[in-house]
Amino acid sequence: MSIVKTENLSKVYNPDTVPVHALKDVTLSFEQGEFTSVVGPSGSGKTTLLNMIGGLDKPTSGSVEIDGFVITGLKDSKLIDFRLNNIGFVFQHYNLIPVFTAFENVSFIMLLQKRDKKELKQRAEELLKAVGLGDRMDAIPSKMSGGQQQRVAVARALASEPKFILADEPTANLDSEAAMNLLDIMEVMNRDKNITFIFSTHDQRVIDRARRVITMVDGAIYSDEVKEVALVNN
Repeated sequence: MSIVKTENLSKVYNPDTVPVHALKDVTLSFEQGEFTSVVGPSGSGKTTLLNMIGGLDKPTSGSVEIDGFVITGLKDSKLIDFRLNNIGFVFQHYNLIPVFTAFENVSFIMLLQKRDKKELKQRAEELLKAVGLGDRMDAIPSKMSGGQQQRVAVARALASEPKFILADEPTANLDSEAAMNLLDIMEVMNRDKNITFIFSTHDQRVIDRARRVITMVDGAIYSDEVKEVALVNN
């Protein structure tokens, strides 16, 4: 069974004035363990698609199904709970809480889930070590590089043990070395833990690593290509 399915998904902004058709009848499915990039020019609909899948925005028509459960039409309170327990997010601008340490940022989502404190501490530490930040747990975002902040964001996205990760332009603000390091980490997690990653990106470095590339143009699917890519060995 697909972990994510969209059926005839459409989104129209400003329907009563100057309609903007951000998505046009998009039907897709994603399987567990995918490492997929959604690409296309600005305005093609790729970020809108991720926002719909993640329940951050609501479609004008069509549906989104996650692990057999249709989230379209859920009340906001139930949608918030569903996102908390099922979907991990990595954003272009990190979206870390500036007064929290790396450890606190990763722990926070587990606090919202009401996890056992001992389990919470152990998992936060393990995740920060896994992204190479075992020695930066007490650092606040302003004392960290962009690459380090984005690695904290990846650890935070994984903390809730989500069904999949949505990453919107995760390398856009990183230099080449930091971007490649981040991609190495996510690729290893995909390979070793079978964690599903769905990217929205312009970055050729991300596209080159993806094993499936979905190209969008003017809100519609232009192509959907599955390719073989060698995974990192470390």
